[in-house]
Amino acid sequence: MSKFRSPVGSKPHTAALYHVLVFTFGFFMVFPVLWMISGSLKTNVEIVSGALTLIPRYWMWENFANGWRGFAGITFTTFFQNSLIISVLSTIGITLSSSLVAYSFARMRYRGRKLLFTIMLSTMMIPGQVVMIPQFLIFHNLGLVNTFVPLILPAFFGGAFFIFLMMQFMVSIPKELDEAAICDGCNKYTVFFRIIFPLLKPALITTAIIHFYWAWDNFMGPLIYLNSPRLFTVSLALRMFADTASITDYGAMFAMSTLSLLPVFIMFLFFNKHLVEGINTSGIKG
Repeated sequence: MSKFRSPVGSKPHTAALYHVLVFTFGFFMVFPVLWMISGSLKTNVEIVSGALTLIPRYWMWENFANGWRGFAGITFTTFFQNSLIISVLSTIGITLSSSLVAYSFARMRYRGRKLLFTIMLSTMMIPGQVVMIPQFLIFHNLGLVNTFVPLILPAFFGGAFFIFLMMQFMVSIPKELDEAAICDGCNKYTVFFRIIFPLLKPALITTAIIHFYWAWDNFMGPLIYLNSPRLFTVSLALRMFADTASITDYGAMFAMSTLSLLPVFIMFLFFNKHLVEGINTSGIKG
């Protein structure tokens, strides 16, 4: 069987062309992010001029201080704290609930399982705008609008995408482990928490990273449910920089946008290896 040959191991000019193309394509992909970081150190005049240079003419470090002061006496410390509370709690909820539901579908046999699985998959085809109004009315009638509950509670009922992801990972875990644990006196719940759950580490980390990014970057949810500025998340606070009635401080907006990327970047940096493993759903080879 012929093996795949990396461009690095081919002819020198082919390898050089490969690296040039990859570098060029990668540069154009990250250029908007680099320009945003560069804009956080530029003056407003230089930003609105439309120049695509990455080196600021004047280094405006005070943009970070001006941006962190926030609005109406509310600093970005509050906004970052709100985003962290929502993102962390909803990530914990989606990880635990999705793993439990995935274990039920992958390992248990009961009447109506296939029907429930089909209904669960069908929810992935429903646009979020369809359930937006009914869901808002439910939380409004419960008196939970202008709280974090509507942004956190749904995560504790699982997510179809993550349930399917974990199910595919569980397929690679030998069922003999379950049978051996049951023979030793373990019940279904003990098997899950002591056998299956620890082996789901790559899939759990993948779920946590993806959902944390979605929750951190969520704009529509906080816009619908949060009314008080002290409850605003970072995404809503960044919108407040764009003032149509006065001058927009683009430098401060870009500075806070740059800082808002740090939590997601740090998570990806430390858990990149597990993210790749979870997506590949390699699991355990029996």
